[in-house]
Amino acid sequence: MLFGQKHVERYRETDGEEGHDWQGTTTLLLTTTGRRSGETRTTPLIYQRFGDDYLVVASNGGSEGHPGWYLNLQADPDPEVQIKDDRFAAHARTATRDEKPDMWSTMTGAWPPYDDYQKKTDREIPVVVLERADSA
Repeated sequence: MLFGQKHVERYRETDGEEGHDWQGTTTLLLTTTGRRSGETRTTPLIYQRFGDDYLVVASNGGSEGHPGWYLNLQADPDPEVQIKDDRFAAHARTATRDEKPDMWSTMTGAWPPYDDYQKKTDREIPVVVLERADSA
């Protein structure tokens, strides 16, 4: 099974032929700029389409702290996204309280464990909206 950096490498090498479809769901590659290091960091994340946008969840497996990629997006909300062979600049934002229920439902439909992750933590797990920069 692909995981972590090996997932990123195979996804990139095959334009998502290996790695896009993962454990019954779909993944994208999110490349952020490290808020302290300034280095690029790429993370495979489960995603779903939502209208013209893409959704990812900053679950960190239900841990108390936000994942590093989410903190990086707060510092620099303009990542690169790769979905299969489509690489594009994006703008990231956290879903609003009004938006989140429908978006959360979309994401738990793709990965039901998100509900379990939320139960494990007092932290409200954010849904992140990725908007194509070239369509804004």
